[in-house]
Amino acid sequence: MYQTIESISDSELREEYVKRFTRKTGARLGGARESSEHLRAFLSNHPQDQEHFVVVFLDSQLQIISTELISSGSLATAAVFPREIIKRLLALESGAIVVGHNHPSGSTLPSSSDRALTKKLARALESIDAQVLDHLVLGSGSDFFSFSNQGLL
Repeated sequence: MYQTIESISDSELREEYVKRFTRKTGARLGGARESSEHLRAFLSNHPQDQEHFVVVFLDSQLQIISTELISSGSLATAAVFPREIIKRLLALESGAIVVGHNHPSGSTLPSSSDRALTKKLARALESIDAQVLDHLVLGSGSDFFSFSNQGLL
């Protein structure tokens, strides 16, 4: 027997969304759209009125090693320290990362701080022969901004 959408609870919908879009360890991310879905599913259990910064650590074959919440902040900012990301990258023996964060405002427009952090991370990782593949800004709904797709990485 089929259920109507009205009879499904919010927690059941969230659980199904997470199951469908969170990529497992060893999986590959197929690009910005798939990466944004993975990050959005990962963040679905976190308060949406706060900014959260997430890193997906990848191996040399660009397969997921781990997806981790690095920082949570306020409505408009989350403190991110590149040295902490690099320490974790080295501990996991990761060669590349995809980073992303949500904008509780719903806007996908990257701030000047977002742009500066992306450049700083890319330079820092380049110095240890690793790379930032993309930085995604998640907005409302399924909207996102990809630094890679915009030629900024």
